Amino acid sequence: MNVLILGGNGMMGPWVIEALQGRHTLRVTDINEPPPGSAHEYRRLSIADRDGVVAAAEGMDAIVNLSVLREDRVQAFEVNVQGNYNLAAAAVRHGIRRIVNTGPHYQLAGRQYEEWDFDLNPDMPPQPGTRLYALTKALGQEVLRVFSERHDLYVQTLLFMGMLYPGTWLWNRQQPGDKAVLGQDLANPFVIAWPDTGTAVRAALEVELTRLPSRCETYFTFARSPHRKFSSEKITRILGWQPAHHLEQFWIRPPDDS
Repeated sequence: MNVLILGGNGMMGPWVIEALQGRHTLRVTDINEPPPGSAHEYRRLSIADRDGVVAAAEGMDAIVNLSVLREDRVQAFEVNVQGNYNLAAAAVRHGIRRIVNTGPHYQLAGRQYEEWDFDLNPDMPPQPGTRLYALTKALGQEVLRVFSERHDLYVQTLLFMGMLYPGTWLWNRQQPGDKAVLGQDLANPFVIAWPDTGTAVRAALEVELTRLPSRCETYFTFARSPHRKFSSEKITRILGWQPAHHLEQFWIRPPDDS
């Protein structure tokens, strides 16, 4: 499969590329320069550039969107909302049927869900709250949903939170030997290891479209944990994806020898 990756040189991009390379032919785009030693076709491109996105999508079978912009009000709208319109328009132009989108969990389940409810699932009515990042990503997802209703498109959106480095279980590795202190609670219990983000995107990219319940599906994508705050049951049931990295060491305490 020929796959266009938008935002492929960001934080998630290298893990997705690692999961896809050798299985698919990749065309990677990003606003940054390509990483040293990149083995894939690379175009320096912003997802906000509609003509550039349409040109990059020519000859592709699928589009994976890893682009994100959080802070700037205008640029966040251009990337997170207009960018999704651009990639959907490119898919329609070139007859591409498969789009894999990504975003944060709170573009669907904002603080009002997160603070008061449990067993949250990705088919709930969206409540993104008031944060700029959440609202613009939620609007972008709505753009893709509308396109999927009007065109021969299948859109799958993977929602993540709190990507950690397995083995260290840190948000960011400061020093090579840094590790989280066992027994200290994580900032939140619904997290995922970086490599698992790549395999989740791969599962969405490779699923038979006939297995999807609808043309627009959303998944919570977290490691399993016992508190049942968020449910990742749907992505396992439909895509067959399960995380390779788990968090047992944080919620199973060793016996007290005293």
